[in-house]
Amino acid sequence: MPAKRKTDSKKPPSAPASQPAPAESGRFAYSGLDRVLHEKARLGILASLAANDAGLLFNDLKQLCSLTDGNLSRHLGVLSDAGLVETWKGTGGTGTRGTGGSRPQTMYRLTDQGRCRFADYINELERVIADAQRDATPRTELPNGPPRAAHRWSAT
Repeated sequence: MPAKRKTDSKKPPSAPASQPAPAESGRFAYSGLDRVLHEKARLGILASLAANDAGLLFNDLKQLCSLTDGNLSRHLGVLSDAGLVETWKGTGGTGTRGTGGSRPQTMYRLTDQGRCRFADYINELERVIADAQRDATPRTELPNGPPRAAHRWSAT
């Protein structure tokens, strides 16, 4: 039977109750980052479709986003269920499967709601970037203190 550890009965000091809440509570919450849009593959799909107003064929979208047939189909299904992408099926091109007939073509395009939500999402990402750039700027002086050197990181 393993020996029991001796626990310290002292509790860590708690923060004083009079400590004020941050002036900008929730500033970094970024509630506009939508999980449906934020996934990497779906973000690529939406960006591709936003750049091509007329829409894209399945194979073109697959190539642009470097996705497999299955992955692209799954992500397009999520985006379609959310009302962000619309689908058209038709025929076009020549068949190469030995039938000599035409092959079905599937075209995808952003819906009006999808275009609007994607624009809102991009605006929220720009806010994240602006906050990070503002807050990550090296300070040369500490508040109420002496100047400091810019912090340099090294691998050693």
